Parts: sequence; C-alpha cells; structure tokens
Amino acid sequence: KRWLTLEEINSKEDIAEKSGLGFHVPGMFDKVIDINNCYLQKEPSNAIRLSIKQFADENNLTYFNIRNQNGLLRNLLIRTSSTNDLMVLVQFFEDDKKSINLLMEHIKTSFPEITSLLYIINPKANNTIYDQEVICYNGKDHIMEEMDGLYFKIGAKSFFQTNSEQAKVLYKKTKEFAKITENDLVYDLYTGTGTIAQYVANSAKKVVGIDSVEEGIKAAYKNAERNKITNCTFHTGDIKELFTDAFIAENGSPDIIITDPPRDGMHKKVVEQILKIGAKRIVYVSCNSATQARDLSLMNELYKVTHIQPVDMFPQSQHVENIVVLELK
Repeated sequence: KRWLTLEEINSKEDIAEKSGLGFHVPGMFDKVIDINNCYLQKEPSNAIRLSIKQFADENNLTYFNIRNQNGLLRNLLIRTSSTNDLMVLVQFFEDDKKSINLLMEHIKTSFPEITSLLYIINPKANNTIYDQEVICYNGKDHIMEEMDGLYFKIGAKSFFQTNSEQAKVLYKKTKEFAKITENDLVYDLYTGTGTIAQYVANSAKKVVGIDSVEEGIKAAYKNAERNKITNCTFHTGDIKELFTDAFIAENGSPDIIITDPPRDGMHKKVVEQILKIGAKRIVYVSCNSATQARDLSLMNELYKVTHIQPVDMFPQSQHVENIVVLELK
C-alpha cells in the first residue's frame, strides 16, 4: 500500500488508488512511496518499474498487502552493472501461474536488454529470499561485475555493493589501509561473493573468506577460478558458530582481519574470537556506523583506532560506508 500525502488525507476525498510501486517509507514496513523517477539508479530502471506498474493496473494484478498477507505483486529488485548486465527479479506472494507468466512475458518482450530475468514465489510473512527458490524466466541466472580486471558473478542472493563505481574506491582504500605483505594470512569475514578477498589476494600469502550464504560462497569459488586466483579459500556457515578455535587451528591464525558485516554488525561471539586471536591489524568496513561503534567499543581494551575513512556509497542520502582501522595497542 502506498503512502498517502498530507494533502490527500486532509482533502477528505475517497482515495480509490492506494497501491504503489516505489520505496518503503523510512521506519514503516507496510507503506510505500509511489515514485515516478528515481535519480539514484540509471535507466532503464525507472522505465521498467513504471511499465510494470502500468501493466499491473491495466490487467488488475493485485498488490501485496503485508498486514493482511494477500495479493500477488510483492517486491521488485533491479540490479545494473558496469558490464551493462541487467537483472530484474520479481517477487510474488501468490502462486498464480497465469498472472505470473502474463507479467513476466510483458517484461521480457518490453525490455530485451534485460540479461537476467528472474522471479520468486514467496508465501512467507517476510521478504527475505535466502531460503526461496529463484526461477530463471529468461536469460542467465546472474549478472557479471568487473573491478580492476577482476570479474565477479552476482546471483539474486549474492551480496555485492550496489554502487559499483564507489565500490572500487571502497575496496582500494580497504586494501591500502590493511597494509598486507606477502607473508600475511588474511581473514575476510562476511566475504559475500569473495570480492574483498580476491581484491587483496595478490598482496597476501593466503586469504580465508567466511560467509553464511551458500550461494555467495559458491560464486566466490567460481569467481576465484575465473580470475585465476589460487590463494583464497572460502567457507560457508553461521560465522558465530564457524569462527571458532577449531577453525583457526585448521586454517591458521590470521595476521590481518578484514570484516564487512551486515547492518546488525558483528555478533558478540565473533568479537570475542577476534579479541582472542589478537591479529596485528583489523580493517572494519560498515554500512551502519552505530553498530560499528558498538563493536569497536568492545575491542577498545586491546585495539586502538588509527584511521577512519567514510566512503559515500549512497548519494543523496544520509548513509555512508565507513572504514575503520584498528591496531594492537
């Protein structure tokens, strides 16, 4: 359901059209701002979104109501890349095959430049897709991204920075601050598709990547093979359960730790293990400075902050990626 403006509410008129396709209102999981133009993502993103909404309205396709848990059209994801690949993923709530095929065929024929056209039928209460089957309607099941001569395969469930141009800045700075030497063993926590791990691999003796998303780790291995990188290993599992003394004993104690957790930050167990290891340097990349500050305070007795570098990954918003360098006291 779309967000009604104050003018619409005060008009006391009966608002017939309450469906929307846009972005969530901050802090409101059940309201969407229905927009005509997003200035943050290049075309054909706006054209695709507007076309889908027009087609849905003309064909009486229902919009998902998260409170009532009904409706067909749930979520739309559009990803562009520097290689000109284009992924469109439509998430449906109801398994209405006729309506799903009708919409997917419309998207396919209207936008032949889409290289990866996917959909998901998600009848759960929440929008997360990591436990859902991704169905490839047309094209490939992934897009490719290039970064300083390295190529990365990105699937629907893979984490990769949305701003490719600034991601290069972020990773260059991360590598620079890590000060990796040829004898260093590096751990890359929350490695995603192994982007940072492979970006720093040519400076290190070995890099060990860990992530909880199996699809991302599979992609990391394929990316490493594609990029002819042989000194990276990747491991799947809940990091707080996998990152243990036994894991360290098997894979070696890291000289440098790079960590790039999700917005929730690192679990206390992960922080405790980092402190137990006592690596000479930690580079902490974060998209949420509040949880980053919380984690840094837990490491304050053993480490000192020596450098802070924000990177503007999200133009025209208050969000930044923040790199913090920690050195042993």
